[in-house]
Amino acid sequence: MRPDTTPLPAQTEAVFLTDGGLETSLIFEQGIELPQFAAFPLLASPEGRESLRTYFEPFLALAHQHQVGFLLDTPTWRANPEWGTKLGFSPSALDDIQHRAVAWARELRRPFHSPDTPVPINGAVGPRGDGYRVEQRMTVEEARQYHLPQLKALQEGGADMATAVTMNYPEEAIGIALAARDIRMPVAISFTVETEGQLASGDELPAAIAAVEAASGGWPLYYMINCAHPTHFMKVVQAGGEWTKRLRGIRANASALSHAELDAAEELDAGDPQALGQDYRELRSILPHFSVMGGCCGTGQRHLRAICEACLPARTA
Repeated sequence: MRPDTTPLPAQTEAVFLTDGGLETSLIFEQGIELPQFAAFPLLASPEGRESLRTYFEPFLALAHQHQVGFLLDTPTWRANPEWGTKLGFSPSALDDIQHRAVAWARELRRPFHSPDTPVPINGAVGPRGDGYRVEQRMTVEEARQYHLPQLKALQEGGADMATAVTMNYPEEAIGIALAARDIRMPVAISFTVETEGQLASGDELPAAIAAVEAASGGWPLYYMINCAHPTHFMKVVQAGGEWTKRLRGIRANASALSHAELDAAEELDAGDPQALGQDYRELRSILPHFSVMGGCCGTGQRHLRAICEACLPARTA
C-alpha cells in the first residue's frame, strides 16, 4: 500500500523535476570516491548522508521556486545483489539500505513537500549489469525474480513508486515491470540508447517499449529515456508514433559523447546547459505528455536551471 496520496507523474499533467547526475556530481564536484559507481553506501554514515543532502537540496529548492513537483530518487541505483555483493553487502543488508534510503528521502523532502509542490519518493532501480553494455542478458523470468527483492524492500520502506533506470535490453525491463505488478507497485521504465537511438542490445526503442507494454499489460505508469544526449534520440522521437504518448520523462546526459567515450573519460564533460535547455524545449513541443524533466551523467544545478528557464512559464519562476 502507498503510504500517502502524493500524486505521481502520469496521474496528473503537472511538471516534475528530478535531480541531475548524482554519481558524476559526487565524484567530480564533491571529490567523493564511489567504488563500483555506487552511491548507496553513503547512507551508512552521517558524513555520507550529508553529502547526499548537499547534492539533492538545491534541486528540491529549484522545484519549489518554480512551484512544480519533484521526483525524489533514493540513491539505490546500484543497490541490487550483483553490485551489493561486490561491495560486501548481504541480502539483508541491502534490504536495510532500501529502508534507510526511503526514510532518508522522506526526511529530506519535508520542508519542500506540499499540495502545490508534491515530492513523491521514487525508488531507483538499476540494471543487474553495466548500464552501458549488455554483458548478461537475463530472461524475463530471471529478471523478474532478480529485481523483486529490491522492489519489495523499497515498497515496505514506504516509497511511492519505483523507476527502473538505464535499461539497455527489453527482457530486464519487462521483468521489472512484472515484478512491480506482482506487488502492485507503481513503476516507470527508463531506457538508455546509443548515439543512433538504439538500445545497446540493438533493439529499437519503440519496439522495446511496445514489448514491455504487451508483456505487462501496460503496467508501467510511463516510460523515460535517460543517460543519453538529446542528439542521440531526437530523430527517433521526431518520427513519432503511438509509443511517444507513453514517453513522459527525459533525463539526458550533458555530453554528446558516446557511452564508450564517457566510460573512458577522466574529466567531466558538462556540455552546454543552455543548449540542453533548448533541446528540452523542442522535446516538449514534440512529446504530448512530457512532464518529468531532469538530468543524468554530467548534469548539475546549472543544467536544471537552464531547463526550467527554457521550458517553464516565466510567471512560475
